[in-house]
Formats: sequence, C-alpha cells, structure tokens
Amino acid sequence: MSSHDDTYLTGKFLVSMPQKDENDSFFKSVIYICSHDKQGAMGFVINKKLKDFSFSDLAVPVPDIRLDSLEHMYLYQGGPVEKVRGFVLHSSEYFKPGTYKVDSDIAVSSSIDVLKDIAYGIGPNENLVALGYCAWDARQLEREILSNRWLVMGADKEILFHTEDELKWDHAMDKTGIDINRFVFETGHA
Repeated sequence: MSSHDDTYLTGKFLVSMPQKDENDSFFKSVIYICSHDKQGAMGFVINKKLKDFSFSDLAVPVPDIRLDSLEHMYLYQGGPVEKVRGFVLHSSEYFKPGTYKVDSDIAVSSSIDVLKDIAYGIGPNENLVALGYCAWDARQLEREILSNRWLVMGADKEILFHTEDELKWDHAMDKTGIDINRFVFETGHA
C-alpha cells in the first residue's frame, strides 16, 4: 500500500486537532503515515509510550538476545489495530529482507532480526518500536481530515526520533504555524 502520488499522505505526519476530550484515544497524538493510497492508509502513533510493558519484556521470548542492551529502549502504542504485533519505524540506512522503505529517510521492519540487530548495536541508527498500528479504509482518512480531526504536515525526523514524547504534539503544532490558543472548541448554529 504505497504511492508517491502527491495526493496521498505517505511519509507525512497527522497531528490530532486540539480538543477538550482527554479521553479520546487520539488526544494529542502524532501519527507517522507509512502508506496511503486509494485502498486506505496505515501509520503509527509516535508519541504514546506504553507504561506497563517494556522493550525487554517484548524481547524475553527471543533467543540469543542481550536484554541488558535493551534497557534504554521504549515501546510505543502504535495504534488500536493488532496491539500485540510489533513494528520498528527506523532510519532507512538499515535494510534487510522484509523491510519496507517508506521514503529516502524512513523505513519499517517487523521481523525479529531488526530487534536482534538493535540489541547487538548493529540495527538502524534511529528507531522507534511500536506495538499495533493505525489503519483506515478507503477514503476514511480523507473524511476524517475533512471533518477537522487531523492536521497534515511534512514528517520531521527530529520530532520522530529525537523529541521527548510529551513535546512531540506541541512541536508538531508549532511547525504547522497554527496558534492553538486561538482555537474555539464549540460551534454554534445561526
């Protein structure tokens, strides 16, 4: 599911619109879109760490993996679909069979090899490990954007890999140039 057509959002960020409802599962979310075409879209939430599950918990059943080298790694809640399926969003210099290259800078891998390579220090230079993903059916994402659920912006590797999670949404909003302090959360009817 990929396309380099400019009408699609592969390689872009979706930034959730400011909203009052903190119980919304996408409240202050930033999503990296890995693929988007006429059949639908797929991406990963990049700013929601899992609190009760660590990378070393994920790697325990993997033979020949050095758990001590994984203590600094975090797992992210990539989205509501297949929440136990792991993916690694990473810099594109790392490429092995099963790696999907999103664009010249970013790739996605889901094989156990990428986890082993990260553990042994020979994996991608930059990476984010996610459990689950976000998915949209044909035209569903477009409808959500038209109904003002998301802002679209170019992806930024600094935000993706090097910004603290609590700041990713704020930094993405800053890059859109929209002043969130001027948002009105309620609409009226004339």
